[in-house]
Amino acid sequence: MSERADAARNRQAVLDAAGRLFDDAADPGTVSMDDVARAAGVGKGTLFRRFGDRVTLLGAVYDARLADLSAAVDGGPPPLGPGPPARERIPALLDAMVDFKLDNRRLAMALEQNSSSTLYRSPSYVATHQLLSQLLAQVIDPDEADWTAYALLAATRIDLVDHLATELTRDEIRVALRRYVERVLG
Repeated sequence: MSERADAARNRQAVLDAAGRLFDDAADPGTVSMDDVARAAGVGKGTLFRRFGDRVTLLGAVYDARLADLSAAVDGGPPPLGPGPPARERIPALLDAMVDFKLDNRRLAMALEQNSSSTLYRSPSYVATHQLLSQLLAQVIDPDEADWTAYALLAATRIDLVDHLATELTRDEIRVALRRYVERVLG
């Protein structure tokens, strides 16, 4: 069943308003559902019926922003998209994730801190881990691919990336990550 036009407009208004509020807040944890409903011009009941709670709303905003990166991974040009050898695609994928997290730093921080118990089960994390595991199995011992994918994804966690950004430029972070991936791949 397709979404009604007014429901789709409300959903987009909520995602846009929540995104702006999370980005502008010194601490996205201080943004309340009341703040989002008011900024989006919807009732609080509509907001809670649609998203349930703040963590789910954070995830929805994050996933909406992640859509372009996901599309590039699923069908974009190489080296991020399908087609290139795994040794080229793995660093491109991790590099793109670091860029995305730096571009969405506050939102990623709020999401990863508020949902650490569910982070590893979120659809975007599961899909990325699965793809990375499949790519790694082409390069390293397939029995080690699953664990190695977790370890490489840990290098893209926003708490680490945010800390590194206080000491290194974006390009320095990307170069360091690429060198690390090269060492892991052998």
